[in-house]
Amino acid sequence: MVESASLPTRNVLEFPITALPLEEQVKTIIKWADERQSKTVCVANVHMLMEAYWNPDFGTVLKNADLVTPDGMPLVWMMRRLGEISQERVAGLDLLISVCELAQQLEVSLFFVGSQREILSLMRKRLNKEFPKLEIAAMEPLPFRPLTDKEDKALVQKINQSGAGLVFVSLGCPKQEKWIAQHKDKINGVMIGLGGAFPVYAGIQKRAPRLMRNLGFEWFYRLLQEPRRLYRRYATTIPPFIWLACKQLIMSSSLNTPFNIREKYLNSRLD
Repeated sequence: MVESASLPTRNVLEFPITALPLEEQVKTIIKWADERQSKTVCVANVHMLMEAYWNPDFGTVLKNADLVTPDGMPLVWMMRRLGEISQERVAGLDLLISVCELAQQLEVSLFFVGSQREILSLMRKRLNKEFPKLEIAAMEPLPFRPLTDKEDKALVQKINQSGAGLVFVSLGCPKQEKWIAQHKDKINGVMIGLGGAFPVYAGIQKRAPRLMRNLGFEWFYRLLQEPRRLYRRYATTIPPFIWLACKQLIMSSSLNTPFNIREKYLNSRLD
């Protein structure tokens, strides 16, 4: 494990994605949580990267995150093409399950923020069954409206006094990532945006079969489940991502021609 400042990354569309396998990312997160460090974790997919690309303020949030996991096979494929040939997907649901498993062993408590009371109740039942020794500090649904300053301060105080080292946040992208960034150095724990994982873990939505996930078609499976909500998102984010990704790969290839490699080598010798 290494500190966040020195975590290996690969830039995808100018945004640093953490280049570590799932197990190492989980160990790093749990280490921070055990030490009650205020850290931010973003679970990035195509939608998040395009939101960050179009919105400079949100782009800054993503660039300043302590850890950004590659959720979604397009990001994994990009990282592999850019040199991280063994990079695996670190999806939100897998991260949730792996973190809970290790947190249970090391007695690190969890706090859940956001989502709906029904979803949180179903999640608690499954968590109690699968991780009977896991310490859940609290589950706090939030209203759709923004919290008042007084309400926000009360929530921060409740989280910190609970002793939770991990805070899972479900407000939807990019709202949850912005909330996490705003609470850096206020909440004494690792904050992770996992909005999409909550209803799946609760059993309200089904996860795509492993084969579809490995082939990069989980987005299509989700589209079939929620066509009205996701059609416009996919139609407006996937084509520009493919264009920008191809552009980055072409630029990367041109910078690594034999001539450029030889020039870099000669320059390094001169230095």
